[in-house]
Amino acid sequence: MDVLEKLTILTDAAKYDAACTSSGGSRVSRKGYIGNTSSSVAGCCHTFSADGRCVSLLKVLMTNCCVFDCKYCVNRRSNDTKRAAFTPQELADLTISFYRRNYIEGLFLSSGVLRSPDDTTELMIRALRILRQEYRFNGYIHAKAIPGTAPELVEQLGFLADRMSVNIELPSEAGLRALAPDKTKHAILAPMRQIQTRGRQSKEELMKYRHAPKFAPAGQSTQLIVGATQDSDYHILRLSQGLYDQYRLKRVFYSAYVPVMEHALLPSKEVKPPLLREHRLYQADWLLRFYGFRAEELLDAQHPDFNPLVDPKCSWALAHLSFFPVEVNRADYESLLRVPGIGVTSAKRILSARRSGRLRMEDLKKLGVVMKRAQYFLTASGKRAEGLHFTSDSLLRNLIAAERPLLPQPAMAQLSLFDHFDAG
Repeated sequence: MDVLEKLTILTDAAKYDAACTSSGGSRVSRKGYIGNTSSSVAGCCHTFSADGRCVSLLKVLMTNCCVFDCKYCVNRRSNDTKRAAFTPQELADLTISFYRRNYIEGLFLSSGVLRSPDDTTELMIRALRILRQEYRFNGYIHAKAIPGTAPELVEQLGFLADRMSVNIELPSEAGLRALAPDKTKHAILAPMRQIQTRGRQSKEELMKYRHAPKFAPAGQSTQLIVGATQDSDYHILRLSQGLYDQYRLKRVFYSAYVPVMEHALLPSKEVKPPLLREHRLYQADWLLRFYGFRAEELLDAQHPDFNPLVDPKCSWALAHLSFFPVEVNRADYESLLRVPGIGVTSAKRILSARRSGRLRMEDLKKLGVVMKRAQYFLTASGKRAEGLHFTSDSLLRNLIAAERPLLPQPAMAQLSLFDHFDAG
């Protein structure tokens, strides 16, 4: 099998991994090295660098051969699929060749489990060492740590990569036992804790020694599969909250389960991926990371799932109408962030603008406030938007109407003269 055929197989096998959309690296160009982290070929995916630029990564598996038999995975041991594996030299040559042709600016490397987690990780380390030491590649590398890998190998991998991730995938231990019997909660969380602890130690060493080696300087992330099990949004969001609190993750990625095979424990292949649910979880995750919300504020045991018709922030506001209206000329930053239609940037603009004078409702749109949502929850000098009248019932309808154009629309169908034809 030639390298191009391997590339086709192993990039296609990597497409279900969503956790590669942010680099966060800050390594600049170095004399004698190739590439840096601030900076339509098979396997190329788009990511965003720390300075906001859109860049391309080679997203590929080391191998899709796997001794694990996770029921939801297309690369599982019992699935009849074409297998391939790169040698470390082939992967390094391919990456540097793509970089020199300006196809990519970095590498996202994951893998199936070939023989054992340790054997597979050793292959990944050898490939990255060729890139870093022989080719002196200075660009961005995101590497996946495989659950069950020995701590010393995780450490070696972390000194070669900019970001690391350990995919949890299934949100509950019961889901792991049923669908991924080769994985355990401890095997997943142990390397995650190690990455968090070693990364903190690396930062402390850098404060003392400027040239100390950096361990995964862009942090770590993980991925949760949504819809493969019966876990509620509340369970998933509480798990994400715990990961941010305990392991200081940069991102939790949510991947709507795509049925790729029939199994009694999984949704039917006829079931569409829950893309809207995935979208709501990303919106809620944003509220956790940047808006000061907690998971238990957004959902609870009595309301375990998000309303698909309105975004999570609007849902919270509708359940806490006593908190509103918020007076824009007096409210603090945290209160402004609770208002639907006000984001981090517009909240800061409001605080800055009102130092020069009192704000009016007509000023808010110029500051970036989305008034079609915010107008129901704000006052300016004690006054609401002119001509605004609503009840709690009409408020929900208005918010749903404002959200509707942003949601996926039903597929268009060709009409026929004979549709629903009634001869009587």
